[in-house]
Amino acid sequence: MIMARVVRITKKWLGSALLLLGAVECFAAAAPASISQLALYQGADREKILVEGAKKEAAFMLYGSHTWYRTLAKEFEKKYPFIKVTEYRTDGRTLIKRALEEIRAGQYIADVIATTGEQMDLMKREGVFLEHHVPEARHYPEDVKHKGKNGFYYVGHYETYASLGFNTSLIPTADAPKTMLDLLNPKWKGKMSIVSTTTGTRWIGSTLEAFGREYLDKLAEQDVKVQNMSGAALAGLVVSGEVPLSPTIFDANITQAKQKGAPVEWRPLEPVVTTVAYAGLILKAPALLFLDWLHSREGQQMIQKGGLWSPREDIGSLAQKFKKSYIDEKYGVEEAEKKYAEWDKLMQQLFIRRK
Repeated sequence: MIMARVVRITKKWLGSALLLLGAVECFAAAAPASISQLALYQGADREKILVEGAKKEAAFMLYGSHTWYRTLAKEFEKKYPFIKVTEYRTDGRTLIKRALEEIRAGQYIADVIATTGEQMDLMKREGVFLEHHVPEARHYPEDVKHKGKNGFYYVGHYETYASLGFNTSLIPTADAPKTMLDLLNPKWKGKMSIVSTTTGTRWIGSTLEAFGREYLDKLAEQDVKVQNMSGAALAGLVVSGEVPLSPTIFDANITQAKQKGAPVEWRPLEPVVTTVAYAGLILKAPALLFLDWLHSREGQQMIQKGGLWSPREDIGSLAQKFKKSYIDEKYGVEEAEKKYAEWDKLMQQLFIRRK
């Protein structure tokens, strides 16, 4: 089944390649003559060739799971006004479900898929991503580079960090927990919440691996509530004071709330669960041009303007210099699925069913 899909995708690539030949023929004989060659091309004239191909196709479809992709798309269109970026955005699981259903039906609507590692791995297993060269990959840590035989399937383009968010009207900054062990202090009993989504699952897994089952058993005695909502929604409860503190809050949500005057603060309790977002290529020259731009300094600076963090090692902030837990990057697809099931079950046992 997977081979059949790969054959269909290859035919699609070859069809797209014909659109590029007119542009490619005007360059050196060594220039790429197909989409697969173009994706891996490393010549000094790479951008020139991509621009010529992009002018012929003029548009691509971006499937993404973050609101900031719309702003990124607009900035990219300003730099390359001959390209129109159409965006479809939803949560990661829904995004991948839709993309796979379309591909299995022989429809190739998405040209770029951009979401978190867990979902990207599912797409990779289906054999739909085209290996491509990332000109500035040397600036990224090995943990966020997923390599194929000749290029990359995808490279991380932003990171988010989930750790302690707290309401400073209820908890003075000096009194808030400074380490994971501080969460076991009896004074926090009944005051903490975690989310039940994949964010919460990652946090359970990371905590289990860093501190062991005994730590989680003790934490369960703190009457931690499990909230069936997104991390952003739980951050809203921290802002309102309904939840005094939570160790599963994204720093970006707190940053945005503080900018609006909310009495909240965020603190990294090491190791900090780090979620990496990736972008993978399915089709089209304009999409390749977008990926090159996304991983450039310019693209990564735009990422940071959205309250996200860049994994690029040459533009990172001192605020990121804490121990990180790349929990998604530790396991292959099959093993990760088993781990997530185990962690979900553990969350149920310790924090939900015992109530």
